[in-house]
Amino acid sequence: MQLNRWSQCALQYQRMKQFSSYTVWLFSLSLLTACSNLPVQQATQAQPGAGWNNSYQSRLEVLALMQGLNATILGSSSATASLQQWCADHHMAAEARISARLMPGAANPPTPEQLQRLQVNSPAETRYRLVQLSCGNKVLSIAENWYVPARLTADMNHQLDNTDTPFGKAVQPLAPFRRTFEVKVLWSPLPQGWELVPTASRQAGDKVQQPLAIPAELFSHRAILYSKDNLPIAEVSEHYQGTLLDFKRPAAAALP
Repeated sequence: MQLNRWSQCALQYQRMKQFSSYTVWLFSLSLLTACSNLPVQQATQAQPGAGWNNSYQSRLEVLALMQGLNATILGSSSATASLQQWCADHHMAAEARISARLMPGAANPPTPEQLQRLQVNSPAETRYRLVQLSCGNKVLSIAENWYVPARLTADMNHQLDNTDTPFGKAVQPLAPFRRTFEVKVLWSPLPQGWELVPTASRQAGDKVQQPLAIPAELFSHRAILYSKDNLPIAEVSEHYQGTLLDFKRPAAAALP
C-alpha cells in the first residue's frame, strides 16, 4: 500500500533521528512546509499569546515551534510522552506531568470505518474516552479515544475508567506504536503568499505593540495505536491546543 504524504513525512523524521540534534531541528523546521500545501485558515476563538507580539519575527518563531512539535509527535510512539517533554522543556508547570481529565457523560459511537480499522465487528466491543490532557493548569490537547478493552489487561482498564492516567501511559506494557493516517494544520501564523512579499514590507507592517492572536487549536492528528503484536488497540483523534504556546519567555536570549 502506498504511504500517504504525511506518513512519508513521519517516516523521514524517524530516519533523521540517527543524525545530530541540530540536523533534526533543521529538518523539523522545514518538515511541514516541504510536505504540505495546505490553505491558511483564519484564527478562530483567538486569544493573546504569552509574550508573542504581532510582528513578522514573532510569527516566524511561532511557526517554527509548531512545526517542530508537530514533527516530534509524528515521529514518536507516544503523544503523551511528547507533550510531557514539551511541558518540561518550556517549564509550563512545577511538575512536568501530563494528566488526563475525563469528560464525564461523553459518548461518540464508532463509525463502521472505525470498527474496520480496529478490526472489531460491533460498537459493543469498544469503549469511548474523551479527555483533556493537561500539564499543570494548562490544557495542551483534547483527545478522543475509541479503544478495545478486551485487548487490554484488567489493570489497564481500571486505570482508564477510574484515574487520570493518559491512555498512552496506561498501555505502556503493551509496547504500543502509532500509525498516523490524518494530519490537519488548522492555523498558520504567516498569511498565504508571505514569501512573495519583500522583507522590508513585511517588517514595515509589524504591530509589535499588539499581542499575536493564537487560535484555540493549532493542529490535529488521527492515528491507530497497535500493540507489539501488531493488533489495533485504539483509534485516537487529538486536537492540539493554542495553550501549547503559553509559556514564559525570556526578554532576550541567544540561540544555543
